[in-house]
Amino acid sequence: MSVEESFARIAEQRDQLVRAALEHVAFDGWSKTTLRTAAGDLGWPEMEVDRLFPAGIGQVIEHFVALTDRDMMDRLAAMDIKSMKIRDRIGAAIRVRLDLVEPYKDAVRAAVAHLSLPQNLPKSLRMTAKTVDLMWQAAGDTSTDHNWYTKRGLLAGVYGSTLMYWLEDSSDGHKETWDFMNRRIGNVMMIPKVKSSLGKAGKVAETGFRVGRKIASCIPTPGRIARQFSGAR
Repeated sequence: MSVEESFARIAEQRDQLVRAALEHVAFDGWSKTTLRTAAGDLGWPEMEVDRLFPAGIGQVIEHFVALTDRDMMDRLAAMDIKSMKIRDRIGAAIRVRLDLVEPYKDAVRAAVAHLSLPQNLPKSLRMTAKTVDLMWQAAGDTSTDHNWYTKRGLLAGVYGSTLMYWLEDSSDGHKETWDFMNRRIGNVMMIPKVKSSLGKAGKVAETGFRVGRKIASCIPTPGRIARQFSGAR
């Protein structure tokens, strides 16, 4: 087996283990117990958990997010998304991503709680940035100037707030979430105005530091959740 084949096999096994674990996260959270139970479901020895995810639960959650990103892109690729208006493309990307994990809300909630810890902020920023970049790619965005950063920073806020609303939404078909999302997408549609106003004050940020600050504003923490959603529903 070549090195490439070996890496591909490990990636596939990680996918299998994470998918199997999703059935158990509601009971034992993202934990070694959950992963060992999932390994047993697959007929694997418990030692496979440490072999596939030597860095622990953080690595498992990061793989879960990346796996969902890939599933999102596959589903969006099968849709005629390019024929939609831009705001509908963004809405479709967010909705597809949340629909994919709708059966596993407890797993998402546990992942959010883990990523909200202060020591996990860099990882949260990186993962959020990757997800919203993929959404814009699926929407057909080809910008390469400072607009690239502005769009992703704003979408991070829309996606992050919609995710938090969705986690607490019990309305039929998550109707309240989609109404909330559509209102927030209005912010993204104001990009030209934002660009113009920033242009008067000087160049908009084109550095990872400022992008990080923008994305950090959507990272869900208990304080932000309470401030942002108290009385919002």
